[in-house]
Amino acid sequence: MMERISLKVNIAGVELQNPVMPASGTFGMESAEYVDCSKLGAIVPKSFTLKPQQGNPPPRVAETSCGMLNAVGIQNKGLEYFLSVTLPFFEKYGVPVIASVSAYSEEDFMTIIKELNKKKTALIELNVSCPNLKEGGKAFGQSAEETYKIVKAAKSVSEIPLITKLSPNVTDITEIALAAESAGTDAVSLVNTFLGMAIDINTMRPKLGKITGGLSGPAIKPIALRMVWQVAQKVKIPVIGLGGIASGADAIEFILAGATAVQVGTGNFVRPDIMEKIISEIEDYLRKKNISDINQIIGGVIIE
Repeated sequence: MMERISLKVNIAGVELQNPVMPASGTFGMESAEYVDCSKLGAIVPKSFTLKPQQGNPPPRVAETSCGMLNAVGIQNKGLEYFLSVTLPFFEKYGVPVIASVSAYSEEDFMTIIKELNKKKTALIELNVSCPNLKEGGKAFGQSAEETYKIVKAAKSVSEIPLITKLSPNVTDITEIALAAESAGTDAVSLVNTFLGMAIDINTMRPKLGKITGGLSGPAIKPIALRMVWQVAQKVKIPVIGLGGIASGADAIEFILAGATAVQVGTGNFVRPDIMEKIISEIEDYLRKKNISDINQIIGGVIIE
């Protein structure tokens, strides 16, 4: 009989009991009714901004043939609410909590991080997909130069390891990943949603109030997987993979491509307890393969 299988992975000095966590925006306090949060590798609550914000006009979600479009617009109750309500709620489960931070300026990112330093979340995920309002509204994460600047600024004040969440809506994602790494990020997570659109042919109007939105779900998995593999070839820091993961097999593909951990997004809406299922399926796979430690397969895809 094989000894106990270890699913432990390490992201920037933070040990996770397994590599599975939710993707930001897909997991709230109400999710704890359906999931044993203490079994997860980490918890990533919804991204928050410095001040509360309302988000985009409805409708905000549209189902697609193999996933969903969303244009929620980071509706949230702000930093104070995260620190006083959300963080204490999730900390009681005894697994690392990752604060997903969104901001529209370098200054706001730095202000939020200084406050998080006092509370010491396990990790901070910089959501650089927000528009930089000072630079004409283009997302920070769509430019290597802007990504470098924002990560450098965040790193200069942060006492907590940083993960930079990369947007796939770029020409070469490895260029952005390398910029984040050279600016000092401790890890990268990818991919965020792809820009998409849907039209109701009966009303002849867009299905989303904001016209376009982020495509997620199984449809994006092959592209996300390719990007994770490309980035893992180039950077020396841990990579967290996400994009259409809905089973243990999906998660293992990302790990073989070079991801140290994975995030589950749209799958949480389809089946709220999906992450627990994925964790047990990863363990079953390792047992069948006679592999005692998940770290043995990170980046283990065979390419001849």
